[in-house]
Amino acid sequence: MAAGTSTDAGTEETALGYEEARDELIEVVRRLEAGGTSLEESLALWERGEELAKVCRRRLEGARARLDASLAAERAAEADEEEEDE
Repeated sequence: MAAGTSTDAGTEETALGYEEARDELIEVVRRLEAGGTSLEESLALWERGEELAKVCRRRLEGARARLDASLAAERAAEADEEEEDE
């Protein structure tokens, strides 16, 4: 399979942490804003940026889900304690 296919993106998502993807995305944006690249290079950078943005978004969504689950479990434990105290 060629680079950028869905299988590669899935593997990359598990390989890249949020901070790594964010830092690379910042570099991609910097290079695009600086200009001086060919149309092909610019398109490749844009596509890479889109992939990195998806990785960041998924990582943040996963972190939010974990946080929400933890808070829900904490609330449930507190509710159980209150019932026991009554």
